[in-house]
Amino acid sequence: MSKIAPKLCAAGALLLSFAMPAAAQDLAVVGARVYPAPDATPIDDATVLIRDGRIAAVGPRKGVKVPRGVQVVDGRGASVTAGFWNSHVHLIAPPFHRPDDQPAEALTNALRDRFTRWGFTTLFDIASLPGDVRALRQRVERGDVVGPQLLTVDLPFFPERGTPIYVRELWAQTKSPSGEVATVEQARSRAAAQFEAGADGVKLFTGAIVGPPQGVLPMSKEIAHAIVEVAHAHGKPAFAHPTDEAGLEVAVDSGVDVLAHTAPDAGEWSPALVARLKAANVALVPTLTLFDSELRREGAPEAVVQRFIGAVTQQTGAMSRGGGQILFGTDAGYIEVYDTHLEYRLMSAAGLDWRQILASLTTAPAQRFGQGAQRGRVAEGFAGDLVILRTDPQASTEAFADVRMTVRGGRVIYDSAAASPQR
Repeated sequence: MSKIAPKLCAAGALLLSFAMPAAAQDLAVVGARVYPAPDATPIDDATVLIRDGRIAAVGPRKGVKVPRGVQVVDGRGASVTAGFWNSHVHLIAPPFHRPDDQPAEALTNALRDRFTRWGFTTLFDIASLPGDVRALRQRVERGDVVGPQLLTVDLPFFPERGTPIYVRELWAQTKSPSGEVATVEQARSRAAAQFEAGADGVKLFTGAIVGPPQGVLPMSKEIAHAIVEVAHAHGKPAFAHPTDEAGLEVAVDSGVDVLAHTAPDAGEWSPALVARLKAANVALVPTLTLFDSELRREGAPEAVVQRFIGAVTQQTGAMSRGGGQILFGTDAGYIEVYDTHLEYRLMSAAGLDWRQILASLTTAPAQRFGQGAQRGRVAEGFAGDLVILRTDPQASTEAFADVRMTVRGGRVIYDSAAASPQR
């Protein structure tokens, strides 16, 4: 149970009410193999019936009657799961900056081709330019733009003189306000203001990559603790970007809820460290594709790429074996890789099986972010968020990337038969 789960769960019904798509619909998927939850027995030749945006029935086909007028999807040969969560994205790249100035079609197409095409019905943006994702969310929820549920931390928190080297040009070009915080008072004030404006969490760079000569600049523990304290007072989660061992220590000591990355510069994760993370109820978003993508973009030798991948898969595997919570996330939007095949392949290499990967996509994030009673399972009364896969994830975990259709609240928001997005 999350440190802030009671407050989050109390708000779950309200969150679902505003987070259902404006055009929630009726739909039935008939004849598929349904995976109700990672720990549940699959149901063969099943029907999932969605009415008014919620799951009205799920079970063997012969036991679920589909009323007249309900759109029917032939699920024979397919697998059905709850809608996927991507718990680490950045909605920064065009057309997501200043979304109120963008055509609805451009935003719909970008969300489809980059995210819903891969089964995501919920995205957690964990650092973007101020106000952008809140504005985009408003357009999605009123039906102007078709897309997933959007959560955001809005503007991230950097240490004083710690704006990461790789975002300085973006901050200068967009003339965005500084994300740096120099005092506890400033940190508390900005965190409170962002929650008042509609943020769903905070993101702390407890280890900010600033370049030579320092390399990585840690955030002060006092400032980090102050930001986390404000987040928890509002019933919201705190993410941390740790980078190295010092940043990891600041993150854990300050009480963050989620490590937004593995930390290759922190060395091998021992059972003792994982036990400490688990005791502190800290979840991990591995973002394994990030390291492969960035190192190859920089032209690193293959030996270096494999050394880094070995380090981050070791940390992910240690976290999983030790019973720590894993959340699926890709860092897409910072990296230009939206295809999820590699992430599933690397998670499998780290030792996660199909049930653990499905949990990272569904039940784990829904529980962690206070929507466990509303999302993450294919169950009566839950939101009608589904992913229809062409193949069976028990045969290969890369089947999670083989998406035929994505449904949010009974509304089809991606259909492979009607779209040919770029991979």
